[in-house]
Amino acid sequence: MAMDVVDYEIKGAEMQFVEVELDPGEAAIGEAGSLFFMDGSIDMDAVFGDGSSGGGGGFFGKLLGAGKRLITGESLFTTVYSNKGSSKARVAFGAPYPGKIIAMDLKQMGGMVICQRDSFLCAARGVSIGIHFQQKLGVGFFGGEGFIMQKLEGDGLAFVHSGGTVLKRTLLPGQTLLVDTGCLVAHTPNVNFEIQYVGKIKTALFGGEGLFLAKLTGPGDVWLQSLPFSRLASRIFAAAPQTGGGRTEQGGFGGLAAGGLLGGILGGDDE
Repeated sequence: MAMDVVDYEIKGAEMQFVEVELDPGEAAIGEAGSLFFMDGSIDMDAVFGDGSSGGGGGFFGKLLGAGKRLITGESLFTTVYSNKGSSKARVAFGAPYPGKIIAMDLKQMGGMVICQRDSFLCAARGVSIGIHFQQKLGVGFFGGEGFIMQKLEGDGLAFVHSGGTVLKRTLLPGQTLLVDTGCLVAHTPNVNFEIQYVGKIKTALFGGEGLFLAKLTGPGDVWLQSLPFSRLASRIFAAAPQTGGGRTEQGGFGGLAAGGLLGGILGGDDE
């Protein structure tokens, strides 16, 4: 199916959203739960699978697309947003957590890009969302993303989300880059993705970076994120109270004073 050519604008700083402009008859596909807003002429339809066939492809084609999404941990359904009006209309998709939205023109990347699971946000209609199996045991067990990653195929625009600040690096043939295993967002298919042991027992045990690093070898492009969601979640969990006692950061007289002030605000003036 021919790809829809859409215009877009990414807005925001830490919490971004992408606003996609659709001509009459054009459509975009979005991940379930990613909608921010849409114009009144936009028709929203949940479809089985990734929506790349535009409603065609038969039952088994849709079933295969849905199965691929289920394996990557996504919903069985995606949502197609079609412009049924006679003029341009806009639909916007919001990021799920603080970070950056990356616009990827698949046509300029040879028609394919491999990205981490849960990173896909939205795309022009016609982009196929599949699965990519890691064929190396070390990468599958210790690469941070498991054996299965997402594969975006087509010649249209796709948008993926990363945590924190995003960095794009273009690697020359044979050039290598060592990265924390959770910081890889996406890479072009010709980049070689391996796992490398940190090299020293003391560093592995006390360095705080784990036993392995991701080794990326060019040629090709890689996109890195400064704050993986797994790291953000672990820091939030570590800072949260682990018992029912409601532990707070303040203690002693300062904690009592803050508690008294908060109680006065919530309780109101009894006089």
